[in-house]
Amino acid sequence: MVQVKVIPCLDIKGGRVVKGVHFVELEDALDPVEAAIAYYEGGADEIAFLDITATVEKRRTVFDIVENVAKSVEVPLVVGGGIKACTDVEEAVKRGAAKVSISSAAYRDPDMVGEAVREFGSQRIIVAIDADLNEKLPSGREVYIDGGRTPTGDDAVSFAKKMADLGVGELLPTSKATDGVREGYDLPLTRKIADATGLPTIASGGAGTLEHFYQAVSEGHAASVLGASVFHFGVFTVREVKEYLRSKGIGVNL
Repeated sequence: MVQVKVIPCLDIKGGRVVKGVHFVELEDALDPVEAAIAYYEGGADEIAFLDITATVEKRRTVFDIVENVAKSVEVPLVVGGGIKACTDVEEAVKRGAAKVSISSAAYRDPDMVGEAVREFGSQRIIVAIDADLNEKLPSGREVYIDGGRTPTGDDAVSFAKKMADLGVGELLPTSKATDGVREGYDLPLTRKIADATGLPTIASGGAGTLEHFYQAVSEGHAASVLGASVFHFGVFTVREVKEYLRSKGIGVNL
């Protein structure tokens, strides 16, 4: 049975874990190292570390904090935010990242994504796709960049297929419409990207109930489920999510 991964996400701003709604209204939540340790001890399969304002602030990821987090846990760390060149990927890996997530730079410079895949291997490279509703596009979802601030006019599923053709190992779509609202993932976005590319797809943005995590897998065809505010603010633990998924017949690593 395929094992579905449960991934707590540390959205980082100013060296702290924050959580917002629709990518804005950011609220301070936790210390990143303390949070990572708690999630690791609580059974997280991986931990995502996303420096969500690095691109907009035109700086690199806070690699010193990445290194501190990586040293504190023994599960794979996914690092993203401000990754715009292969030298950034190299630095992230050197500081302890098992995988590196590329977002805005993947849209602006797809050749760099192909170069990163060739240099570091597809298993290390994830492309994160922020999207919002746009019924004029074939999939009904439009790619946004710069931390969800800038619309591109491009279709999210078409872009995902382009990234798959470059050889990336996983895709991480996040819907602005559902982010932080806790009313459920954008299942059509997740499912369309997973089905169109055949790549492991991480459901992100909107989990609020245990059932939402199950729906991400059963209806959204997600290989992994990512959560932030429900974990940060104690709505559920990682283990509770895993136990619920197992009760519904989903393979997890307890």
